[in-house]
Amino acid sequence: MTSRTWFLTGASRGLGAHWAEAILARGDRLAATARDKTSLAPLSERYGERFLPLQLDVRDSAAVRDAVQSAEVTFGGIDVLVNNAGHMLTGAVEEVEEEQARAQMDVNYFGALWATRAVLPGMRERRAGRILQVSSFGGLVAYPALGIYQASKWALEAMSESLAAEVAAYGIHVTLIEPIMFPTGLAAASPQARQDPAYAHARQALYAGAAASGLTPGDPAATAEALLALTETPEPPMRVLFGTGGLEALRTEYSGRLAGLEQWDHVARLAQGKPSGS
Repeated sequence: MTSRTWFLTGASRGLGAHWAEAILARGDRLAATARDKTSLAPLSERYGERFLPLQLDVRDSAAVRDAVQSAEVTFGGIDVLVNNAGHMLTGAVEEVEEEQARAQMDVNYFGALWATRAVLPGMRERRAGRILQVSSFGGLVAYPALGIYQASKWALEAMSESLAAEVAAYGIHVTLIEPIMFPTGLAAASPQARQDPAYAHARQALYAGAAASGLTPGDPAATAEALLALTETPEPPMRVLFGTGGLEALRTEYSGRLAGLEQWDHVARLAQGKPSGS
């Protein structure tokens, strides 16, 4: 079993905590980040020199570069990057404050972008690497009262798909992980927008939709095995759902989008205009 070096953001709680434990239990080396690295002390005690705890706010691009450099100096290079740090802002578009919207994008999108850019020179030089971007089922669909959170994930999806095409020539694989429903406490630990009574119906629609979805919460601990399986796969997917029930919802979503585009194709053709010279 080949030993790897990982760089994992958001390692102190939720899915990241399960993944950090599994990576180290596999025998790999791990540089893991948290806003407060004292939360990672138990892993340091158990795994010693194979574990490098790093205090990091992923919104700080210079700090991200320094953290990646520390990991590369300590372990000699990063084989797998997992961009997991994030939070989930709940609120209608009009309810969200400007600083909340910027913070959401800074953590979920720009934080992942800074870490991705920081590891790429080393991966290109070695002509190998895995970049695992933790998106969301909400990176594929959008619901009321989650628009800003889901915008951050849609941005991550688009950037990562372009990145995959750019770096494939260097033997670097990019995979978007899209968890569906896992009880990690993410929403409870995340900031919430002020609630305007004008958008009570949007919040009700969000909760009603979740209740009617039929989706069953998955086991956060089980995601660690799936994460490790992705790194063992010679040709990993561009996208992978974590959890079940999402495929049916996506079939409905995407068929509806295509139907809408077909219904309004006459307007698309109107916008095209007549061929030049006709």
